[in-house]
Amino acid sequence: MQRGRLLTKFLIWRIRHVSTKNFILVLGGIIGIIGGVAAVTLKSAVHYLQETLFDLRTSFTEYIYLIFPFVGIALTVFVARKIFKDRMGQGVTAILYAISKKSSMISQGKMYTRMITSCITVGFGGSVGLEAPIIVTGSAIGSNIGRLMHLNYKQRTLLIGCGAAAAISGIFNSPVAGVIFAVEVVLTDVTIAVFIPLLLASVMGSLVSMLFLGDAVLFSFNLKDSFTASDFPFYLLLGAICGLVSVYFSRMTSLSEQWVSRIQSQFWRVVVGGLALGIIVFFFHPIYGEGYNSITDILNGRQDALLVNSILLSEFEGKPALLLFTLGIILFKPFATGATIGTGGSGGVSAPSLFMGGFTGFLFAELVNLLNLGKTLSVSNFTLVGMCGVMSGVLHAPLTAIFLIAEITSGYTLFLPLMLVSAIALSTNSYFQKYSFYTGKLIRRGDLIPYDKDRQVLSLIKIDKLIEKDLLTIHPEESLGDLVTLVRRSKRNIFPVIDDEGALLGIVTLDDIREIMFDEESQKNVIVASLMHKPPDTVSSGSPMQEVMHKFERTGAWNLPVIDDGKYLGIVSKSRIFNAYRLRLRRNHKE
Repeated sequence: MQRGRLLTKFLIWRIRHVSTKNFILVLGGIIGIIGGVAAVTLKSAVHYLQETLFDLRTSFTEYIYLIFPFVGIALTVFVARKIFKDRMGQGVTAILYAISKKSSMISQGKMYTRMITSCITVGFGGSVGLEAPIIVTGSAIGSNIGRLMHLNYKQRTLLIGCGAAAAISGIFNSPVAGVIFAVEVVLTDVTIAVFIPLLLASVMGSLVSMLFLGDAVLFSFNLKDSFTASDFPFYLLLGAICGLVSVYFSRMTSLSEQWVSRIQSQFWRVVVGGLALGIIVFFFHPIYGEGYNSITDILNGRQDALLVNSILLSEFEGKPALLLFTLGIILFKPFATGATIGTGGSGGVSAPSLFMGGFTGFLFAELVNLLNLGKTLSVSNFTLVGMCGVMSGVLHAPLTAIFLIAEITSGYTLFLPLMLVSAIALSTNSYFQKYSFYTGKLIRRGDLIPYDKDRQVLSLIKIDKLIEKDLLTIHPEESLGDLVTLVRRSKRNIFPVIDDEGALLGIVTLDDIREIMFDEESQKNVIVASLMHKPPDTVSSGSPMQEVMHKFERTGAWNLPVIDDGKYLGIVSKSRIFNAYRLRLRRNHKE
């Protein structure tokens, strides 16, 4: 109670003395600091857990790798379902859904639940990334601060973007990539004024990361080789390959996630998915966790370290064995990621896409060098550029991928090949997949409307709020005379015909009875069942607005009955939808 009074006094003082624009800037900085602390906390906790488990592995046997992922997913599911009462999965998709369908309202629990569950999942070897969970955490912080400060929808959405920017900036120490990610992936309406809070949040998140971690960020590398223009044809080919790899990754990850999710029993889903993940990790240990350590080994010329603990090829030496092992990693990584997410693990696909790209670039460069085509390619450069290419294709966020790799390498030496490969990879992916991994599911369900402002506004209108229930109903066995009595009382010209169970059998309009309604013999002998006709179509109270408008256009009707579980609820009219649309447009303009 006391806290509520203090908040009210603060909000009144703020309205009187601080403009909303400046207040948003302050909140952006605060969210940046909190998001940066969250990113540092998550990263440190995961690395501590992984080191602890690594010490445990060295004390026992390599076969313990079969158990770690299963234990991690089982613990994640238990904590998520029994303690947090939440479902895990891909987090960025949930953020986009909240912006599109929930007025940018994100539950308070997501400010910490994804951090805890992703720490368990990734720490025990789940083949997903920490980026999505920390983005959910930062976005939830922004949303709830916006709600606490009584801000409107657009302002809450901006603060969600600030949280996402701070998360990326804090976990990679890449402030520019953080801002661009927020603009490319999270926010749909971008103006110059939006950039300033995003910049502040991203800078503060990066500063916090630098203060607590120094150079020990999630992933970093100092370039050793320069870019030469003669490598241009090879980067061109790499871009197309990265685009195809990104298509393979997106589709196989989704398919494996669906396969595991089809197991009805939660217990058996964890057993099957966890053990499948454990087997993949056992044979291809670089897939364990995020896999950045393996990428670092490649970049630093320690490629042979990949085979040291390999059960399959540890006794073999030379490039053929290494390249065969790398190909196996690329082929099985999507299944490991899909199994982790589908089983109930907590994590995202950003790190797996970077991992896939890194190994793709490495395999490409090593193959070219092995073929001795008269050109020796830089393995580290092609590894980094490959990371950019696959990430660009999977996320459909080319600028984020370009600037992330540029900032990771502390320079812009590879800027030209990064731009080239990113553009070609995205174009190749877009030929096969119209939408990104994040947005594809939402768009297919009608929960996200991209690039169409009219459809975006319509999607915010809910049918259940527009149902008209003032129509007088009639039983099919009643007479025309009874219907005429209703006509005298009604202000509408439509009369739904309802049976004893409340089901809609048909409708009668004033035009249907106009010629006989005053005939006394017809009033006595004609029953309603002989006058009614089926409506042109029906909708449900939960129908997406896009579907409803399509039915209006297809039938040419101005009114459609609303039916839920076979029960008549009322009607929805095209005119009322248009009125709601105009009101929503005015509200958005004011905000």
